[in-house]
Amino acid sequence: MPEEGADAAPGLAVATPPGAGGVPVSDGSDGSEDAAPAPDRGDADTVADVPAAHGVVGVVLAGGLSTRLGQDKTRLHLHGDAAPDMLARTAALLHSVTGEVWISCRGGRPCPVATTGVDGPYYRLNDEVEGMGPFGGVITALRVAQGPVLVLSCDLPFMERAVLDRLLARRAARRPGTVMTTFRQVETGFIESLVAVYEFEALPLFRQALEDGERKLSRVVPPDLREHIPYSVQDALPFFNINYPADLEMARRIIGSL
Repeated sequence: MPEEGADAAPGLAVATPPGAGGVPVSDGSDGSEDAAPAPDRGDADTVADVPAAHGVVGVVLAGGLSTRLGQDKTRLHLHGDAAPDMLARTAALLHSVTGEVWISCRGGRPCPVATTGVDGPYYRLNDEVEGMGPFGGVITALRVAQGPVLVLSCDLPFMERAVLDRLLARRAARRPGTVMTTFRQVETGFIESLVAVYEFEALPLFRQALEDGERKLSRVVPPDLREHIPYSVQDALPFFNINYPADLEMARRIIGSL
């Protein structure tokens, strides 16, 4: 997460989704108000003036502490100092395919959206219960959206729009009854639970996982309720994420070689 006192960039529309918990964030907000539990979206009107493309809301997962990395990963400028930081790049990617983007944050912190070069609006969404990692962001987003959400981690420097287009196309053609569409690596069986579309019908599974103490996203939705898009190790670059200093150094080397 960003350091205390980091504000939204001037001119970028950032607010809390109507019907959601948290505080509206704009220029100069100190984010000092406590987050409030998010009421059901049915109690609100609409979350945005412009309907999300595909009927899916894009959600940037940006509530982590970056403890393993030792610095705020959302503020990294891996593609040059003049390029958007990681959070802004992720928000712009989601905006290009969903139209409506929420930034999933920890409560009581400033919304860390920087200049993206595209129009918003971007909405802040506070995790209802902190300390649950990405699980907390997804379950909150599903409950507030009352519809499907495309979640994307903010630490994927090589993610591309074509990957997200493919994800949404597969989601549109998914098998009946499936509640999660994601990518699965052929060689390892690893699923990309932080690059996925979760249907609203997955919410009961999240609530059950919450009761059971399960926080690992890849275990919330059983395999038979998931739609998988296979990919090989040779095609894994878009899913490369940054958790440790060694990952950051490798990302910089890859960018330098491109």
